[in-house]
Amino acid sequence: MTKQPGRPSAAESDEPAVNAATRPLPAPGATVLALLALGWLAAMLWSTREAITSAAAGVTAISLSAFALPGVISAALVAGAAVALAGGNLLARRYGDWATLRFAGAIGGGMLVGLAAAVAINLTYFDTSTTNVIAGTTAAAAIIGGALAAARTAPAIGAVVTAALGTLIFVVAFSRARDPLFDLFGAGDSQESLISAAKWVSRTESLVAGLLAGLLAFGYLTWARRRAVRRDPDAPALRWPAYLLAGAGPGLLLLLAEVIIRVGGRSLLDLASALSEADAVAQTSLGTSRVDNGIWVLFVGALTALIAFGRTLSPAHTDDDEPVDSPVPDQADPEDDKPGYAKAYDADPTETSDDAQAVDADPAKADPAR
Repeated sequence: MTKQPGRPSAAESDEPAVNAATRPLPAPGATVLALLALGWLAAMLWSTREAITSAAAGVTAISLSAFALPGVISAALVAGAAVALAGGNLLARRYGDWATLRFAGAIGGGMLVGLAAAVAINLTYFDTSTTNVIAGTTAAAAIIGGALAAARTAPAIGAVVTAALGTLIFVVAFSRARDPLFDLFGAGDSQESLISAAKWVSRTESLVAGLLAGLLAFGYLTWARRRAVRRDPDAPALRWPAYLLAGAGPGLLLLLAEVIIRVGGRSLLDLASALSEADAVAQTSLGTSRVDNGIWVLFVGALTALIAFGRTLSPAHTDDDEPVDSPVPDQADPEDDKPGYAKAYDADPTETSDDAQAVDADPAKADPAR
């Protein structure tokens, strides 16, 4: 190719070349995750509304609202992050990877989810002070979840959303197995046996939820890696901190949801605790149980994802490893490198004379001139 006038060549240009290893990887399946997360948020809002409207107005509605608030806040966090992640993929595909644009798009996605959830709560719930608390706290949780999705490692955020959504669905499904587990762990008529059984049921739920979170995070990152390599063989590979973060992400979201509940929904929790002494004890016990559950899911999920990632690594070769036998022949004798005349002079004179005598002894090989 001839060099065009007025246009510097690639070697002479001062602009740095685009390195494939520095390009951020997209989060695969972000649109599907956003739809699933929005569906789960809608299901939590609907179930909360049904529970509140089916109860008598007054103190019972306040208590049920306080009990349903953690599920709604957790679902809003995940939905805000999922929608922001899907929007970030679209913006990166259209305008490139700009940090400012990515952060603005993530905040905008979270705000859309929060605004939609707040409007739905105000239109469908009873017009009370608790309704406004639920709507405002849900909107704040969605915006915070969207801000979390502005990170540059989109596959890790996608793994966190996937694992967190699976964990929330598992916790709701696990409620059907609580009664058999209470009987299994020896719940009887005494207060002590009930407390002990409840503690073991909660630990079992947290342990299984953490295992599920770690496996889902590892599976998502593995799928994302294979898809990225299929499209671009030079795509960078995620290291172990990404797997550690993805496995611990659901637990971190649960703990973050608890912080949002205690800050934004403080007035609702105080109203529920002031109803009676039993409600105060119940709210305190539930808050402690949610914190313990988040810690268990955090550590078990992180450890599970890290162990699963470690099993995919091949052993590293060191200098102490024994060399593998190869068909390479032994090192040649340095004497073989000498030229022919040097070999002749270096040969044993006795062997040379014996060979000469053997040749002379054969009359057929004798010189005919002699």
